[in-house]
Amino acid sequence: MSRLERFRSLFRTALDVPEEIAPERYQALRRKITLLLTTAAVVPLLILSVINYHQYRATLTREIVTPVRGLVNKTRHSFELFLAERASTVSLISQVYTPAELADERNLNRIFRAVKGEFPGFIDLGLINENGVHASYVGPYNLKGKDYSSADWYQQTRVKGVYVSDVFMGFRRFPHIVIAVQRMTDDGHSWVLRATIDTGQFDRLIASMGLEPESDAFLVNTAGVLQTASRFYGAVLDQLPLPMPPMTYETATLETTDPAGRDVFITYTYFQHADFVLMAVKPRADIFKPWTTLRSDLILLFVTSVALILSVAFGLTDLLVRRMRASDERRIAAFVQMEHTQKLSSIGRLAAGVAHEINNPLAIINEKAGLASDLMELAKDFPERDRFRALVDAILRSVERCRSITHRLLGFSRRMDVNIEQLDVNDVLKETMSFPEQEALHRSITTSVSLDQAMPRIASDRGQLQQVFLNILNNAFAAVPDGGSVTLATWLRDPDTVGVSIKDNGKGMSDEVLRHIFEPFFTTKKTSGTGLGMFITYGIIRRLGGDIAVQSKEGAGTTVSVFLPVKAAPTATLGS
Repeated sequence: MSRLERFRSLFRTALDVPEEIAPERYQALRRKITLLLTTAAVVPLLILSVINYHQYRATLTREIVTPVRGLVNKTRHSFELFLAERASTVSLISQVYTPAELADERNLNRIFRAVKGEFPGFIDLGLINENGVHASYVGPYNLKGKDYSSADWYQQTRVKGVYVSDVFMGFRRFPHIVIAVQRMTDDGHSWVLRATIDTGQFDRLIASMGLEPESDAFLVNTAGVLQTASRFYGAVLDQLPLPMPPMTYETATLETTDPAGRDVFITYTYFQHADFVLMAVKPRADIFKPWTTLRSDLILLFVTSVALILSVAFGLTDLLVRRMRASDERRIAAFVQMEHTQKLSSIGRLAAGVAHEINNPLAIINEKAGLASDLMELAKDFPERDRFRALVDAILRSVERCRSITHRLLGFSRRMDVNIEQLDVNDVLKETMSFPEQEALHRSITTSVSLDQAMPRIASDRGQLQQVFLNILNNAFAAVPDGGSVTLATWLRDPDTVGVSIKDNGKGMSDEVLRHIFEPFFTTKKTSGTGLGMFITYGIIRRLGGDIAVQSKEGAGTTVSVFLPVKAAPTATLGS
């Protein structure tokens, strides 16, 4: 006998009742149907409760940890920007001035005052000759003539050319870092320009994270030595009592136990161009406080639901049995109907229990931009007010554009309004170019523009055009190697149409790829692409009444041309 047949046999046995018309028959029927209904209703509810329990814990952890990861990533960028600015300043001074000019302490003092006025944090500045001796020095200490030839930072500077040290004490007896740049004279002699940076800015950047009193954030080096003071784990230059996490340049989170026995989440990220690791520690108990509060309510809800199910099961069974006593035929029909109703009820409860919540981090950006705008208006002597107001307005417009894009991706079944306005395509293109600007600088990508200033204004949707141009620009940046080039151009195709082209010198595409480029879910980015970018781009352009063309050749780059009507197309007023 197969398993299916055995199951059917057990099921028939469970429902088996005496055939004779007697009170015992209906009592047995009532008991067994009640048990069946209760089991069928409570078991899915129990399974759903267990699933929701684990999903809620996972979601709660994610919702708490994700903002911390974003905060750590943002603070790391602030640290890297601070170090990069100071290193670039020292490097620029070493390139602009000769060793003879820097050896003149009056000249060096003038340079140091100018630098300190523009970039807070510089403590001193000195020139070190090829023997490792301070030849000239400007600062609050008497370091002229100090011999650094055996110092570790000096040896590393001679090897690397540019060196950013860990936090250390040195001759000054207070925490600081050193930025040193080596240069060679035409006759082959080497010299080093060395600047000392106060690490007080490190503490300010950590404080700006605004963590709760139970949480902690600090900077360590890869050897586990604290570079900033920690609330719970030691002072500057103490050894961190926590194990160092695995190296990754992405922001990551791991669970561990600290020396005090607390279960904690550690969110961390390694710096790419410095020997530092930024860590934020959050107690696990803080994350699950909302769950502890909610758990009793869920248990009460579960017990109430089970009681309601039992009441309904008893009442429904009694009604069905009383009707079945009047007629066996009606009993069979009622049983079939009850089974069908039970299935529909289970499906309805499962469907009603599913919840989809989207936490929109764009609200944070919108709030901060609004706060920045308010603070700027309150400051009467705020410098470059118009420039910063324009930047804040650009942020708010970008937030609104991202929000509309998200709505279009998530609301395929809903109509989305299109905001048609008179706009300058050149201005839209310039605004969009500012988004990948940092990537272009980081990867040394050259961007050039050739904009037709005589083009007329067009009636179109600014947010959707920005989405189109940004998607094409991202594809171009992904296609070119470091040091590549991207060219943007606009022109008047005819009195009723304007043209925009984005050209790159990347790897190009084959004829086979070109044939499928506008198909949904087709992508050449096997690990990161969704295949929806060019499909959505094509849909937006067609909906706005325009057209798009792609020319590409393997190894010779790609040119994407977008043609837009001067007047709004009738389809553009219908929504997405």
